[in-house]
Amino acid sequence: MSIYVGNLSYDVTQDDLNEVFAEYGQVTRVHLPLDRETGRVRGFGFVEMVNEEDEEKAIEALDGATWMGRDMRVNKAKPRDNKSGGGGRYGGDNRKFSGSNRY
Repeated sequence: MSIYVGNLSYDVTQDDLNEVFAEYGQVTRVHLPLDRETGRVRGFGFVEMVNEEDEEKAIEALDGATWMGRDMRVNKAKPRDNKSGGGGRYGGDNRKFSGSNRY
């Protein structure tokens, strides 16, 4: 399971987040997505811990807590939608495009 952590300071580091969550159990992974344009933290992240019990304790203790001047939002991360298709130049499906077969 993964924990979603939102409303984070843009100055937060992975080490900062690791330190806060380590108070509730062993942290196995911290991920802070970066803005593609600026390279800055986007204000949210994900934390994974060794067991679900520790994750529940961390969520209960930290959701709504003020940290680095912000009220954190902490809850179970929702699985990402694995939608196929979309995007791409020709609608995203896996058909081959050939301009020579026009007629």
